Amino acid sequence: MGKECGMEELSKIMKALADINRIRILKMLEGNKLCVCELAYVLGITQPSVSRHLKKLKNAGIIKNEHEGFWTNYYINPDNGYSKALLGKLEQWANSDEIVLSDRAKIKKADRNKLCCQRTTPQAGKKRCQ
Repeated sequence: MGKECGMEELSKIMKALADINRIRILKMLEGNKLCVCELAYVLGITQPSVSRHLKKLKNAGIIKNEHEGFWTNYYINPDNGYSKALLGKLEQWANSDEIVLSDRAKIKKADRNKLCCQRTTPQAGKKRCQ
């Protein structure tokens, strides 16, 4: 399983997985790096709500992020011991669930250039994406 993990880390991971929106996020991140606005579009919730979910997943070590131009892309952390094992199982679970299938279809239609960059920053009206 890689690096040994303690009970506190396992507890954080289990708590992070105890929400349907966070599980949906992980199912979407299985094969894609995605930004907040793409996830918000699919989940049908606000970007601040998505950011809170992402923060819990990141604090548990389940996901990481990287910056690419205007975007911050989120992806599954392949290096965390417990999360690696649990996410290996998650890849097998719920694949035929209606919500997961709908999310996968909807994410294919998500265009981050339209979803994210319509917002502007106060400084000189520059486009900004999360």
